[in-house]
Amino acid sequence: MANVQMIIKNEKKQVKDLTVGIIGCGWLGKALAANLLEQGSSVLATSSQQSNVEQLHQQEIQAQQLHLPSDVKQLSQHDVFTQQCLVIAITPQFRQGRTDYAMKVAQLVEAAEKQGVTQQIILLSSTAVYQGLEGTVDESCSLDFAELNSEEKAPILHAAEQAVLNFNQQSSILRLAGLVGPERHPGNFLRANKTLKNSTAPVNLIHQQDAVGLILSLIVSASSQGIFNGVSDTHVTKACYYQKAAKSLGLESPTVSDKGLVSTRIVSGDKAKQELGYSFIYPDLLAWL
Repeated sequence: MANVQMIIKNEKKQVKDLTVGIIGCGWLGKALAANLLEQGSSVLATSSQQSNVEQLHQQEIQAQQLHLPSDVKQLSQHDVFTQQCLVIAITPQFRQGRTDYAMKVAQLVEAAEKQGVTQQIILLSSTAVYQGLEGTVDESCSLDFAELNSEEKAPILHAAEQAVLNFNQQSSILRLAGLVGPERHPGNFLRANKTLKNSTAPVNLIHQQDAVGLILSLIVSASSQGIFNGVSDTHVTKACYYQKAAKSLGLESPTVSDKGLVSTRIVSGDKAKQELGYSFIYPDLLAWL
């Protein structure tokens, strides 16, 4: 994690002086917690599953169970709302048919307001909010979901973002692209399904270590409010990327299919690099493979 430490070394806030709550501490949250603890920060993580809480304890990460949705008054009494900074990393669970993500995030924001201790909230959102847009997109793009003919998940993600942005002037949104990294090698995505759909569409991905680095930059930066994309500079076609990913693991190359509409969407990560002064550890995810 030395590279991440160097990135944030000269920022105004000191990580070691902060208390941070990570709500929904999964694969990315654990990496973030480990980095914060390494730098002397106090961390309290939460998970909806007690088994995950126990796993976090085994990794020497202080953790408590937290259920959502919940009664806001009762929710506000949870210890996580005594932390100065909250990182909301809960997953929308769209694939499980859930549509209550925005409500859950709004409840977390309201609970933080009731407790009155938290000074900053960072929501880990998704570049899926740009669904329906084509070409190069960035944080300034208008999201008119009625005109975009977006799937239901895009406006739900956007509603959750607005709840956090309304919290205070220190709150921010990090729209993360597809996550890769330890235990998430893209070649493994092909094991269950060897047919690659929309193969000419560009990839929009980010390495776990850069996602952690961007979150840390948002935590310590004095000018981090607003919306930021978290995405690498790699935007080759899916066919190019996943065929190389398969080859790197010694797997058979996937069959490509271009049936249906093919997206041309490329998510720009320039704002985060320019305004946060962040230098990517893995800007080239082809080289990382």
